[in-house]
Amino acid sequence: MASSPCSSVNFDSGLEIKTRSVEQTLIPLVSQITTLINHKDKPKKSERTQQAIQRVGQAVSVAVGRFVAVGEAIAVENEELKEEMGMACFEARRAGDAIAQLTDVGTVVTPPVDGRTTVFSDRTGMVKAARMLLSSVTKVLVLADRIVIKQIITSRNKVLVTLEQLERVSTFQEFVQIFSQFGNQMVEFAHLTGDRQNDLKDENKKARMAAARAVLEKCTMMLLTASKTCLRHPDCESARINKDAVFHRMRFALEQVMEIVTDARPCGETKVLPLSIYTGIKDFKSNVEGLREGLYLLPHQALSGQLEAVVERTEDFTDSAYTSHEHREGILQLCQLVRQDTDQLITAWMEAQSLNAKEATEEMELSILKTCQSVYELRRELHKVAVGRAADQLKLHTEHLPLRALKASGGEGNLEAVAEYARTLGEQKEQLVETCRLLCHVSGTEPLEITCIHAEETFHVIGPQIISAAQTLALHPSSKIAKENLDVFCEAWESQLCDMAVLLREINDVFEGRRGGAKHSANLKTVKAVKLDAEEQSTIAKLGLELRLLTSDMDTEVEKWEDQEHDIVRQGQSLSSMAYSMYLFTSMWIWLFHSVAFNLALS
Repeated sequence: MASSPCSSVNFDSGLEIKTRSVEQTLIPLVSQITTLINHKDKPKKSERTQQAIQRVGQAVSVAVGRFVAVGEAIAVENEELKEEMGMACFEARRAGDAIAQLTDVGTVVTPPVDGRTTVFSDRTGMVKAARMLLSSVTKVLVLADRIVIKQIITSRNKVLVTLEQLERVSTFQEFVQIFSQFGNQMVEFAHLTGDRQNDLKDENKKARMAAARAVLEKCTMMLLTASKTCLRHPDCESARINKDAVFHRMRFALEQVMEIVTDARPCGETKVLPLSIYTGIKDFKSNVEGLREGLYLLPHQALSGQLEAVVERTEDFTDSAYTSHEHREGILQLCQLVRQDTDQLITAWMEAQSLNAKEATEEMELSILKTCQSVYELRRELHKVAVGRAADQLKLHTEHLPLRALKASGGEGNLEAVAEYARTLGEQKEQLVETCRLLCHVSGTEPLEITCIHAEETFHVIGPQIISAAQTLALHPSSKIAKENLDVFCEAWESQLCDMAVLLREINDVFEGRRGGAKHSANLKTVKAVKLDAEEQSTIAKLGLELRLLTSDMDTEVEKWEDQEHDIVRQGQSLSSMAYSMYLFTSMWIWLFHSVAFNLALS
């Protein structure tokens, strides 16, 4: 782990590291520096051992020099970072040179009294150089990360400008021209945000980014067909409503990405997850068990208040018209049981206080176990109700009957039938929205809570969009463009049902203890590799080649030296690999942008 080597040299850069690439780049460097410092008391070995150690120092200096060259190039191209980056690069280069000098066998100072030459007689100098190197390299990486954020913001601004142009177009020819530009910009934006999503350390942010990017991907095709429909039927109110909803949702998703990337919050708002029963029970159980160690830390009123907050949230289950009488009664009884057990625990806790007990009494320990068991039973019952409801909903919608009916009645121009099936779809939408809310309560992890919220919002938005698209088709039953538009929104609905099925499996896995549950939430869209442009390939490939040659050189040396010396050399190898990983982490990823062919023939 990174924490161990960092703590060994008492290293703290004072900079928050938010991405895995920066963290993973630093880990081998910290490990290597720690190894060098810990070898200060090693007696002199063979000449080959001394040469190996010297090569480690040289490898540090060379790798840092090449790394710094990249940082200096970034500084030249980004005036706002020039001063900070320049200073960080200067310190990194100086520290790398110092380590190379301190590991140079030819510069070893007077040997100690026992007559044996040590590799590092100047431990203070090595620690100082190590701290400077770690701090400066971290600073360079964090500053370079600002460039990535800047690129995402710039890319988003381009998308917004073109989005406004698309919203105002009045001819197909103009639309095709601008949408082509928009497509290229969305590819770039997907490229940057996909890489950022994969790199984030915070699993909640990663899940939020995945949700926002999923919205943008699906809305891109919706924007295409909704805009074409509006252009074909400019006086159709339902077509305009349909299109406006897509543009609004895309702007909202773009804003969400910016909040994640910049750690910003909406003006006047505090962006937090809604309190779920899962979170409430987790906190309540933690405080109950914590009474063993701190008899006087938590007032009993706070414990009772926490429980009542959990019970209040169960009303989402008990007040639902779709919850059976049996399940409703079961939930209410379990809530009452948890109240009783908590009251007994508070009584036992107060008695322990009156006795000035140093630790939990036997009665109190029994009450803690009973309370934890009853609150677990409540959670299990809520889980059973939520996943059972979700499974029933998914089974019910397998045939997609309302969607098929809307397509048929719209194609026939039957507005009355469209209105009837729209009501049916509206009811299903409300059921699915409520089901997603119940799943959120029992999700088991915060990333899965975020995914449940995303699913709830998606059903809530797409339902009315399908209805407006069906109304447009009913008004223009011979319009191929209107039919295509309805198909796209129906496909988005079906896709969300598939995502919900995957989400349900993840929640069950978490409850059963089979996995952490962040896999689906953080990967709503699979990313695929994409080639960089020619200039990027040339620059990065050259840097990567140089670093790889350095690593290969170390690989060759490892094979030559004696077994007992391999540990030192392999540590050096990991350091040069660290430099190569700096190159690797610049690799970009992208999801496939929908390839669209425009048929300008008006039906």
